[in-house]
Amino acid sequence: MTVGTETGRHLGEAQPSNDGTGGKQEALGHGEDPGHGEDRAGQEERGNQEEWEDWGELVAAALLGAERRRPPGGSVTALLDAAATGTVRRRAGVRPAVPGQRPAPAPADERPPLPGAAARRLAALLADRAPGGTSASGRRGAGPDLGELLPQWLTEANAHGYRAPTALLPALLDAARARTDLRAETLAFAGPRALWLARYNADWKFALRDGVRRRAPDGGPDETERVWQEGLFAERVALLTTVRRRDPDAATALLASTWQTERAEDRLMFLDSLREGLHSSDEPFLERALADRSRTVRATAAELLAALPGSALAARMADRARGCVAPDPTGGDVIAVTAPSTCDADMQRDGIAPKPPSGRGERAWWLCQLVESAPLEMWGEQLGGATPAEIVALPVADGWRDDLHAAWCGAAVRQRNALWARALIGEPTEPFAEGPGDPAKLLSVLPEEERGVWAARFVAAHGLSEAFRVLGMCGVPWPLPLGRAVVDALEIARDAGSYPWSFSGVMGLAERCLDPSDTERLAPLAAVPDEKEGESPGAGAYWAESFQRLLATLRLRAVMLAELRNEVPDVEMPDSEPSGEPYREPEASGPTG
Repeated sequence: MTVGTETGRHLGEAQPSNDGTGGKQEALGHGEDPGHGEDRAGQEERGNQEEWEDWGELVAAALLGAERRRPPGGSVTALLDAAATGTVRRRAGVRPAVPGQRPAPAPADERPPLPGAAARRLAALLADRAPGGTSASGRRGAGPDLGELLPQWLTEANAHGYRAPTALLPALLDAARARTDLRAETLAFAGPRALWLARYNADWKFALRDGVRRRAPDGGPDETERVWQEGLFAERVALLTTVRRRDPDAATALLASTWQTERAEDRLMFLDSLREGLHSSDEPFLERALADRSRTVRATAAELLAALPGSALAARMADRARGCVAPDPTGGDVIAVTAPSTCDADMQRDGIAPKPPSGRGERAWWLCQLVESAPLEMWGEQLGGATPAEIVALPVADGWRDDLHAAWCGAAVRQRNALWARALIGEPTEPFAEGPGDPAKLLSVLPEEERGVWAARFVAAHGLSEAFRVLGMCGVPWPLPLGRAVVDALEIARDAGSYPWSFSGVMGLAERCLDPSDTERLAPLAAVPDEKEGESPGAGAYWAESFQRLLATLRLRAVMLAELRNEVPDVEMPDSEPSGEPYREPEASGPTG
């Protein structure tokens, strides 16, 4: 290739000129003599191209192996020498990066550090090093599941006000990223340093979003207005929640100032923030929200208004409900029900959904919504001054009992009325009534101590076949009477030859919820029983393994609690107990590298 041709390939072919040179001098630039070689740009580009081709040959030969492809230079030694030289050349030719500004140090966390044993325990929980583990067949061993104890450990650590060890912050954020149920407690425990660290890893961006939502903005009125007008959505939610706690009316006014310009999904989230501290002064704003263009926003506004017994919407619903439910005009202590025949525009504006779910009749659907939105206090006057218990005991004509009681259940849960909840849930010796309602939800309205007593009596009367949803409503740890009732029911099921895997869900709950102080009472159940005639093969061993795991988990939970209290545990240490080496928390002031 001639010099002129090579130069034209890099800089563009020369254009004809009037000086008779054919444009060659112009292409070379500044009258450069074509006999002296290529221009500098062409030499550089060709050199780069050749270097890339040579490097590609080296890589290909190294990947394929000398047996399949002759290496450059003819030998493996020559290949390695060329690779070493090429590596140095390539690294030396890299342009230095522009130095960035050094990040500010992580904010200080003034909370007390974890006790050493508790910090080592946290490291073990995050690593999920369960002694029993899970076998290749998917069957759990007899050791505790450490991953399932992490939520309880975090809750207890936050109750003590400890700060997270700096070295474990990445593992904590990874755990919270994988399990959304851990995020609230993890971010509370990890503190401001977790938010600082999350800015440097895109995998932890959830911490910035959720952390900002939980952080209380500060500043004067100007700063409040600026954040509300210009802040991110999470910042605006946090701001609205904070202002709501300080001055409910100011929060409502802030929300009303931009309501018309907000997106429907944002309006719904903002409206949810009014649940805390809901007051009659919110009624004018919520009444306007009943005309919102979003159906879900209208429904939420109606639900909030129905929770205000003195609101105009509650009064309208009460008037409609009186026309549907009344004493039987023919006499007798019977409730007569006349379901609505239509769902007019006014009812729809007040939050009544006209279209029922699949398998539900229209009139029954409209009736339940009306009754659920009406104040429960009205029924005493409507039904002759009877108490909630007396009203619930009255017969209902024409087969409307299940629908009416389901609506009252929904109203009791929505209005947090323990008197009505107690009447509707009935005695624990009676099985749950079948119907559209879920009486288990009524337990959440009762005081925690009463919940545990009711659930214990229910388990004692009915066993565990229907107890799972009841147990999920009880506080942790379970009261001793409830825990003992559950263990007794499990022992009865084992002795009756029941399939042990049918109770795995209850066993899992018991591991997390039984009071560790009652652990040793379970020790006799961990023995392998004699196999009975007609029993499923291996069932006794499976029951024993389940009780062994339950016992080991409760002992470990007792140790965990003692560690967080910085006490010497007085129970037998499980096999997973970490070594007694002191835990040293490293100091970190900024990212390295």
